Amino acid sequence: MSTPIQNTMNKTFQAFTTMDIVLMALLATANAVLTMYMSGVNQLLSSLGGPILTSTITGLYMVYGLLAYYIIRKPGTAVITYALGALVQSFVGTSYGMISALAAAVCYMAIAEIIFAVLRYRNWSTGVLMLVGGAMVPIWFIVAIQLFGYSKFGFGVLAIAMVVRILSGVLLCGLLTVGLARALGKTGLLRRFAAFSNGR
Repeated sequence: MSTPIQNTMNKTFQAFTTMDIVLMALLATANAVLTMYMSGVNQLLSSLGGPILTSTITGLYMVYGLLAYYIIRKPGTAVITYALGALVQSFVGTSYGMISALAAAVCYMAIAEIIFAVLRYRNWSTGVLMLVGGAMVPIWFIVAIQLFGYSKFGFGVLAIAMVVRILSGVLLCGLLTVGLARALGKTGLLRRFAAFSNGR
């Protein structure tokens, strides 16, 4: 016998079309490829400036899930997209480890789903996307401090790194998401998705 929660989840995931799933899978795969190339850049930045300098590119790791949400605009988009992203990364390999990929995905999806649910999936302004991009950062950073041993740098350095990461989330995730979506929208490839179905 199904519980109310199971019924709600079933209805939520049944709302996704094949095109929605394909888009989420493509973005998750693109992120896995991007992550492989960025790992070297991240390690270089880390060696040059520790957690502060490496924090400048944090937003790029999150953009794929928020981009999917902005385009599809259906509850559960972050859960599926970030979960797929972590799964693909685990298969292709990641220098950060499977645990970090899964933990990051959980942190990102939880915050994104909560904020869009509070807004009732009606507000997709640039400001909201920037808010979500920044808000997805803190919980994951706290987890990352433990996973990557950042605690050795002290509170002052970590506080600065947190601010830098949030700004990166706001700009390289939130603002970049809007820019990428609009650029893709002009190609006409996204006209069947919610964000562009009415010519927006």
